[in-house]
Amino acid sequence: MPEASALRGLTEETVRALAERWYAALDRHDDLDEMKTFVVDDGLVMRFPEGTFRGHVGFAKWYVAVSHRFFDEEHKVTGTRVVVDGSEARVHVRVNWQARMWNPPSARSEWLGFDARQTWTVVAGHSGPTPLIKTYICNALEPMPGSAAL
Repeated sequence: MPEASALRGLTEETVRALAERWYAALDRHDDLDEMKTFVVDDGLVMRFPEGTFRGHVGFAKWYVAVSHRFFDEEHKVTGTRVVVDGSEARVHVRVNWQARMWNPPSARSEWLGFDARQTWTVVAGHSGPTPLIKTYICNALEPMPGSAAL
């Protein structure tokens, strides 16, 4: 008999698929309401170098800021380690992020390239099999050679 977490959709495979869908949506700059479907509201914590954001209100503040600042984004997951423990999964994600940014009134945009290490906590979705991000911590952001600074 499958574990209860697998019955609710919380498996290594569904968590890895969540990460791939998340980054593809970030690259497309999907609508804010669509992006909220990836994360819990109650208890959401997202920590980045620029600050810590909580719940859907904090998430919206972060997402609007980054989707207006960065463009031509490409995220490539270079590694994931998923440990499912009951109703939660701890996820270690490595992702290469490349983008362009424009700082007005500069005449040109700048290229950004970073390798990021992140730790997520993912929980089973309440109304379906899709897992949701509960905590999203950027542990390290290492610039690639030639990258502009953030």
